[in-house]
Amino acid sequence: MTLLDIRLLTVQEYDLMTEIGILDEDERVELLAGQIVNKAAKTPPHCAAVKRTMELLQKSLGSWVLLSIHDAVRLNNYSEPEPDISVVIPDPLYYEDHHPTPSEIYLIIEVADTTVRTDCGIKAKIYAESGISDYWVLDVNNRQLHVFREPSQDGYQSRVVLGDDASISPLRFPDFCFFVSEMLRPLSY
Repeated sequence: MTLLDIRLLTVQEYDLMTEIGILDEDERVELLAGQIVNKAAKTPPHCAAVKRTMELLQKSLGSWVLLSIHDAVRLNNYSEPEPDISVVIPDPLYYEDHHPTPSEIYLIIEVADTTVRTDCGIKAKIYAESGISDYWVLDVNNRQLHVFREPSQDGYQSRVVLGDDASISPLRFPDFCFFVSEMLRPLSY
């Protein structure tokens, strides 16, 4: 079988599969490049890093943004991932009538303890192709932050790996700066 034999699902078909019960609403899957992909289990270190990062972003960016945890974003007709954290433009309806699209997304963060390869590989490519200008992968095991910027159809043109002692600012909010270590488990534990 070649790639030409694969029939890709659209976002509309994927959403309909949930509406009519083919996919359970609680099923841990997402649509990536037209394919339904199983999501990794959320381990305690993963969940804690998501909470730390959300709290940090909330304190830093407050009412400037809307923060979402594990909510879908619609990148194009074939990809509707559910990133760990989405930093999006505030919407008076809280996106009740649609999922945020690339023009409404400031930053996407994936927290990885078992998914670094996927998050830095296929997901980075999909986010880049969709024009997501600021994409981070927090590697909790190696205490690193992979920062992807300058998206193109060939992937991100800029990729920097920061250690836990480095500081970072969201691309759209350069006045707000924090340390990578603030998103990670303190070393003293």
